[in-house]
Amino acid sequence: MNINLGVPYEATIKKIIEKGYAGNQTEVIRQALMAYERMLEEEELQLVHKAVEFEMQEIEAGKIKIHSFDEIKKSLRQ
Repeated sequence: MNINLGVPYEATIKKIIEKGYAGNQTEVIRQALMAYERMLEEEELQLVHKAVEFEMQEIEAGKIKIHSFDEIKKSLRQ
């Protein structure tokens, strides 16, 4: 695969290699992709935590009715 990234990105790749963080362009791109994947996973986790926090606030405020596991089992037997 041959990709033309453009001057600013190629300069960044060159600096990364010169600093010794990677041995070649392919290695730089692989590392960047892995870092991007981690960043996306962290962002997804933050969104899940925010949603859970919001739901907990709604429950604590009495805006959402909750049921115990026993209540649910009992209602299913009827």
